[in-house]
Amino acid sequence: MKLQSLVLAAITALTVNTAFAIPAGTWSVAAGAHMVDPKNNNGTLANGAIDVDVDSDIRPTISGEYFIADNVGVELLAAIPFHHDITLTAGDTTIDAKTQHLPPTLSLQYHFDGYNMPMNVKPFIGVGVNYTTFFKEKIYSDTYENLKLDDSVGVAGHLGLDIPFTPTESFRIDARYMDIKTDASVDVAGKTLDIGEVDISPWVYGVAFVKQF
Repeated sequence: MKLQSLVLAAITALTVNTAFAIPAGTWSVAAGAHMVDPKNNNGTLANGAIDVDVDSDIRPTISGEYFIADNVGVELLAAIPFHHDITLTAGDTTIDAKTQHLPPTLSLQYHFDGYNMPMNVKPFIGVGVNYTTFFKEKIYSDTYENLKLDDSVGVAGHLGLDIPFTPTESFRIDARYMDIKTDASVDVAGKTLDIGEVDISPWVYGVAFVKQF
């Protein structure tokens, strides 16, 4: 009897969860803002002679998600370019630099919908791939010219919480981890030198308004 009761309870729970799932074929769009917060200690250049520090930035973002199965979506995140100031420190010498980048990220996500959570909140998790392209790099130095940061491809993790206020509209809080590492080069006396790897690998924190269709 206990086994039968457990089986019946499990079937009932699955039926309830399926009934309230986000159905396959649903689209959602999220518009908000995110802060790219690079890790501490962004590496060293020139065989350890130069320490690198990359600052954070906040920009508007937008994402679209298509549900390929109940509660399972494929999401693409886009943004306007993020701007980062870079500080290069070699002993008592400090060199300023800066860059812009775009970090489009494609993720496969699972939404925990229909699990009777407080306030009907809907957590989700995801994993995917990030492609970051750098441009408009500048370095302010009498010795180094033409800073160049190579594009980066790495894994990305995503977790968040949707707080609904209508059946198709939600407020989202989320965080992502992006594996972003870029090879740096500069020109010195007319020659291009590879000077090492900059490890940005940020946490990306955001809020957004989400609309389902």
